[in-house]
Amino acid sequence: MKNETKRLILRPLKLSDAESIRESINDLDVTKWLLVVPHPYTKKDAKDWVKHNKEKWRKKNKEDYTFGIELKGSKNIIGGIGLHKINKVHGKAEVGYWLGKRHWKKGYGTEALDALLKFAFNKLKLRRVEAGVFKGNPSSGKLLEKFGAKLEGTHRKSVRSKATGKIMDENFYGLLKEEWKKLK
Repeated sequence: MKNETKRLILRPLKLSDAESIRESINDLDVTKWLLVVPHPYTKKDAKDWVKHNKEKWRKKNKEDYTFGIELKGSKNIIGGIGLHKINKVHGKAEVGYWLGKRHWKKGYGTEALDALLKFAFNKLKLRRVEAGVFKGNPSSGKLLEKFGAKLEGTHRKSVRSKATGKIMDENFYGLLKEEWKKLK
């Protein structure tokens, strides 16, 4: 399964993506904002992540869709985006994403999240998408707010960045399908 936008392809990861994943994510300016990503990030880390996600794709009742973000024409993974902890009973999932630093501020995050939200709300028929964002990472919160997400609260000192070891506050955002549809 893949999802194409004007400039990107969101697709399942392959082992051959490991080096471009490592190149894109092995930057403390990227990993310090991610919950479970170590720094430095090795090719072995990338291969393990790909294998882990390939296993999730094989499941019949998926609770997770993780896509590599490929820049069209390059065949390189410049980031990752996904829906996690999908709960069809409650109609919700968590969204997570990252982009390599050299691809920041080019609209790729907006383009990828737009495609993922269309998938979440139209194909999976979810009614709510949630995201946790480390306090101090305003770009991620602004990206969510572009699509109508609301800051619903902050969990103080609730998470530890694996890359830095620092205990962080986490801002929680929620987006309802009807809020998203209003902006379309």
